[in-house]
Amino acid sequence: MHESIVRSAKGAVPLHAVKAADVKRWLVSRPKREQDWLKAAKFSGKEGELVLIPGTKSLAGAVLGLGKGTDKYALAQFSEQLPQGTYVFGDVADGYGGANGTLAWVLGTYVFGRYRKSGKREAKLVLPKGVDGEEVSRIAEGIFLARDLINTPSNDMGPEELADAARDLAKRHGAKISFVVGNDLLKKNFPLIHAVGRASARQPRLIDITWGKPSAPKVTLVGKGVCFDTGGLDIKPSSGMLMMKKDMGGSATVLGLAHMIMGAKLNLRLRVLIPAVENSVSGNAYRPGDIFRSRKGLTVEIGNTDAEGRLVLADALALADEESPELMIDVATLTGAARAATGFELPPYFTDDEELSKDLMHHASDVQDFVWRLPLWRGYDSAVNSSVADINNSPSYGFAGAITAALFLNRFVTNAKSWMHLDIPAWVDRPKPGRRNGAEGNTARALYALIAARYPARRQ
Repeated sequence: MHESIVRSAKGAVPLHAVKAADVKRWLVSRPKREQDWLKAAKFSGKEGELVLIPGTKSLAGAVLGLGKGTDKYALAQFSEQLPQGTYVFGDVADGYGGANGTLAWVLGTYVFGRYRKSGKREAKLVLPKGVDGEEVSRIAEGIFLARDLINTPSNDMGPEELADAARDLAKRHGAKISFVVGNDLLKKNFPLIHAVGRASARQPRLIDITWGKPSAPKVTLVGKGVCFDTGGLDIKPSSGMLMMKKDMGGSATVLGLAHMIMGAKLNLRLRVLIPAVENSVSGNAYRPGDIFRSRKGLTVEIGNTDAEGRLVLADALALADEESPELMIDVATLTGAARAATGFELPPYFTDDEELSKDLMHHASDVQDFVWRLPLWRGYDSAVNSSVADINNSPSYGFAGAITAALFLNRFVTNAKSWMHLDIPAWVDRPKPGRRNGAEGNTARALYALIAARYPARRQ
């Protein structure tokens, strides 16, 4: 269980969370001393308003305003701001305590302290009755793993380091892992992964993790692992490169999700595929106009070397598709068009499976890890075609970039029973409690809720 959660309630300081509309009614139920203090502090219950209530010797309590009550994880503000001590949930609005509040608390403890000293958060929360502390911790640990990998700069997070992180995760859960590295990618028929990564001094590779009983339903996760993206010969401006350490956010997210799945011992056969590369510039960099034959056999014309993510995913998806998984999900920081369409807080997803789409929207809303469906519109399918090859990685059509990217990927999926593509930012640009500005494993919690509901762990 996470170190910020304890089981003993002795001497714990109560924490209260109140919606603005309920403040007057709630105050009447409190001791007069607290009423007087909160009235003097002009506590109104507005969102983010935090008032500490002093006791005779130490803190007697804390009250957080929830405003209209739209953020289930608002209670992360407690662990982010409260001093060292042990706390317990007191009067908390419906939907904010229990597992939601506990997860919010743990998410609020996150600190990325690899490169500078950061004060460790010493506040502890008493585990509420009926809450599975191990499950909450498992979800938070998966998110923290994704955040740590994305936050790590590319000098310390190249293809080899990403592979090391995957190896550590596999070892922790008793999973099998293998790698195809460097020129072996050509021998093993992963030409697109090799083409994108060959210009870097850091060898490209395909990471392949398997876990679970072979007879269980096959669920495959594919994550884009571009550890840094210069844009290749179609080089990005410096402003465009500044945040490219997060271009492996898809791989980080699926590793975090895999931790949740394996830790929960869900009833499935899990496979995780990560094409890990660095898209660099050198004398042997792949060029605009080049044509490569993919693993699937489709020939791909390179319209732009900065559309590299869909290339490495194509070979990985083709491999995954060969064993006809029941469910295949790829996650990638794929297009700026997705961010232009839905911003950083609402990653788009694409699928032809109506039931899968409905289930994802339900679970995403329930855990407030929001997503939005964009159409896999076949009317744009011809835009992906090439005049000299089967397809082009950068259509000349100047609109609907997230959709045409999804249609490109869809060409490499023919056998999977169900497939979904998520185009995530892997970043928070407007911080909220428990979600600071910086790296984020967007959609991991939503996908975990979906997969856990479909493939629950067997009772022992």
